[in-house]
Amino acid sequence: MDLAYTQEEQEFRARLRAWLGKVLPELPARPSPDDWPGRRAYDLGWQRRLYEAGYAGLHWPVDAGGRGATPTQHLIFLEETERAGAPYVGANFVGLLHAGPTIAAEGTARQRARWLPPVLRGEEVWCQGFSEPDAGSDLASLRTRAVRDGDAYVITGSKIWTSHAEVADWCELLVRTDAEAPKHRGISWLAMPMDAPGVTVRPLRTLAGSTEFAEVFLDEVRVPVANRVGAENDGWRVTMVTLSFERGTAFVGEVVACRRTLGELARTAKANGRWDDAVLRRRLGRLYGEFGALWRLTQWNVSESERSGGVPGIGGSVFKLAYSHARQELYEVAAQVLGPLSLSLEEEWTLDRLSSLSYTIAAGTSQIQRNIVAERILGLPKGR
Repeated sequence: MDLAYTQEEQEFRARLRAWLGKVLPELPARPSPDDWPGRRAYDLGWQRRLYEAGYAGLHWPVDAGGRGATPTQHLIFLEETERAGAPYVGANFVGLLHAGPTIAAEGTARQRARWLPPVLRGEEVWCQGFSEPDAGSDLASLRTRAVRDGDAYVITGSKIWTSHAEVADWCELLVRTDAEAPKHRGISWLAMPMDAPGVTVRPLRTLAGSTEFAEVFLDEVRVPVANRVGAENDGWRVTMVTLSFERGTAFVGEVVACRRTLGELARTAKANGRWDDAVLRRRLGRLYGEFGALWRLTQWNVSESERSGGVPGIGGSVFKLAYSHARQELYEVAAQVLGPLSLSLEEEWTLDRLSSLSYTIAAGTSQIQRNIVAERILGLPKGR
């Protein structure tokens, strides 16, 4: 990957920067964190603006509705939107960053035509139905069952930690379709409509006070067999594609945001006198280096994924492991800078700090990432 920008890439950056400068002042105020209908409308509205301007699905393949932009243009897009303070994907997180890319990679032509355009146009929201109660980090231990009945699956079970379930139209759902098969081989990946009879959503309030997660209960929910992505009982392989996107590229934009936050912290420290603390300055400096290295790793991962057909490789586990811990340390330093203010739930940085605690669990725990790195990169023996 050539890290120097070409003339074409510089022109792309200039056009994007000019467009952001024009549209961002026109945006309405962001809704409060608990106003999920308002947040859905706000996030979908921003997605529609991106779509109409030709910036939606920038790095998606053209035959999946994207623009087929280069990895470098995609990274420029992330840099410029974060630099300008543009809205994050928000409620569109699952649809845009891992359900959509999974369907683009594994779905049939009919499935791609049905589900991908509404995601890009800002018309439908997806949630993720992977985690289950009592399963912990062992995703393959899922017990939600799907029994074939004619041209439909009848699903019974429950999911937990389902992001954006309150306002989602569709769920990327893992179900057990063969109870007798080894646990990694009897799973299927389905697209389930959230308004289907038998679906009940119960929001969960997190430590940070938000309700972005929910429990989802499934009572004999009928989902057409045609909604299965990949072959029956081959869902674990499809899931690995989803997790590759989730760990490999879904957090990329957040790295840019963290670098911006780091700059804000340094300015705040200089303003309130904390900058005189040499230990604090060293921590800020080291974090600056770590996030710089993460951005280089991001560039490498994106470049490698394009070379290997568009699906991120196991480098995503290295990124996810390092990013989770760097993000948590960032907000520990923020608490040092803010002092007593860091205990106030009225401070946005306090909520971000509480939220950062979940990053060593989200998208696969740090223990899982270490196992992947040990076994698949370093070639160490598998644990029992």
